[in-house]
Amino acid sequence: MSTKPEPTHVVVDGSNIATEGRSMPSLAQLSEAVGSFMEEHPDAAITVVVDATFGHRIDKSEVAEFEAGIANNELVAPPAGAIGRGDAFVLSIAQKVGASILSNDSFQEFHGEYGWLFDEGRLIGGKPVPHIGWVFVDRVPVRGPVSRKATRGSGSSRSRGGRGRSRAKDDATVRTGSKEASEPMPTPTSPPPGKAPTKKAAARKATSKKAAAEKTEVAAGGATGRPPKRDEPVNELMPFLDFVERHPVGTSVTGTVDAYSSHGAYVNIADTEVRGYVPLRMMADPAPRSAKKVLRPDTEVELVVVSFSPALRSIDCAVPDVAEQAIAAAVDDEASEQPASDAAPEPTKTAKKAAAKKAAAKKAAAKKTAAKKTTAKKAATKKTAAKKTAAKKTAAKKTTAKKSAAKKTAAKKASVKKSAAKKTATKKAATKKTAAKKPATKKKTAASKDES
Repeated sequence: MSTKPEPTHVVVDGSNIATEGRSMPSLAQLSEAVGSFMEEHPDAAITVVVDATFGHRIDKSEVAEFEAGIANNELVAPPAGAIGRGDAFVLSIAQKVGASILSNDSFQEFHGEYGWLFDEGRLIGGKPVPHIGWVFVDRVPVRGPVSRKATRGSGSSRSRGGRGRSRAKDDATVRTGSKEASEPMPTPTSPPPGKAPTKKAAARKATSKKAAAEKTEVAAGGATGRPPKRDEPVNELMPFLDFVERHPVGTSVTGTVDAYSSHGAYVNIADTEVRGYVPLRMMADPAPRSAKKVLRPDTEVELVVVSFSPALRSIDCAVPDVAEQAIAAAVDDEASEQPASDAAPEPTKTAKKAAAKKAAAKKAAAKKTAAKKTTAKKAATKKTAAKKTAAKKTAAKKTTAKKSAAKKTAAKKASVKKSAAKKTATKKAATKKTAAKKPATKKKTAASKDES
C-alpha cells in the first residue's frame, strides 16, 4: 500500500483562497486557511501569493495587516503589468521550484503551457467546513472550453488528454528569472491607493481629528504627566521619606505643574524626586472650579508644604496666600483624628448625603435604644408595683382570714357559753320545780294523817 508523499513546498493562490465562499476577499480567512494547512503539513515551505488588486478589495480594517505582511515578505504580489493577474505568477513560482499549488482554480487558460498541473499531488484544493474547519484534498484541474482552446494545436499528448509527456520535458521549459527577480519584494512606503474622499468626507474627518485632539488636550490638561490612579501611591517610598525628613510642614518649595485632575493639580517639586499635590481648596479662597485657572501647565509656582498622607505617600501643598489657613485646617483635622485624604477628591454632594444618612441612622438607633430602655424601666416599674399590690392583697387576705377565724372562735365561745347558761338555767328550773313539789307532797301527807 503506497502512501501519499508529503508536499515539500506549496504555493498558495491567496486571492482564490481568501475569496472562497465570499464575494470579496478576506485577509482573515486567508490567514486561517494557511494556518490550518501549516498545522497539517508542518515541514512544508509555504509561499503565499496575492494579486495586485488584493489590497484594494479587502476590508479597510485589514489594510494595515496586509501592508505589514507585504513588508515582512509573508505575502507576495506580482510585479506591475504582469499578464494573467496573479495566476501566471503563481504558476511560474510553482514550476520554478517544483511546488504544489493550493487553489480551487483550475487555471484553464494555462493548461497548454503548464501540463504538470494534471500530475498527482500538484494541485490541492481547500474549503472551510462548518463545525470542522478547513479541509484540504488533492484536485485534478477541470477541463472546459477555455482549456480546450489553450491546448488546441499544442501537438502534445497531454493536450489530447493523455499523460505521456515526461516531467523532464516540463523541466526543460522552465523559465529562469533575472537576479533582481529573486530578491525580496521591496517594502511599500505608502498604503495602496483607494477611492479619493469627497470634500464632505474630508471635512468630517478633519473635524473628528480636531475634536479628538481637543479632547486629548482637555484630558491631559496640556501637561505631560498623568494623575495617579485611585489608591495608587503618589511617590516612591524612599524619596517620600527623605522629603518628609528634610521638609517639615510650613516649608516653602518650588513646583512645576505636571498633571491635572478634577479636584486639583500635581506638581514636580524642584531638586527632589517627589510629586506634590495642590487641592482646589488650597489654591485660592474661595476655591476655583478648575485648577488650570490658577496653575498653568509646565510653569513654576511657589508653594508651601501643608501636610503628608503616609497611606498614599502624598504631599499636600498650598499657594502661599492660603497656606496659613490650610495648615490650621490640617492641624484641626489631625486633632479630631480625621485626616484629610491627599489624593482623593473633595467630598461631593453624594458623600455629604451619605454622611447625613449615617448620622440620621445613628440618631434613629440612639432613639430606639432610649425607647427600649424607657420601656424596660416602665416594665420593671409595673412589675414592682404588681408585686407590691400582690403583697398587699396577700396581707389583706391573711388579715381578713385571721379576723374571720377570730370571729368564728368568739362565736363558738359565745355559743358554748349560751349553751352552758341554758343548761344551768334548766337545771335551776328543774331544781325549783322539784323543791316546789316536795312541800306539796308534805302537805298532802299531813292532810291524809289528819283525816285518819
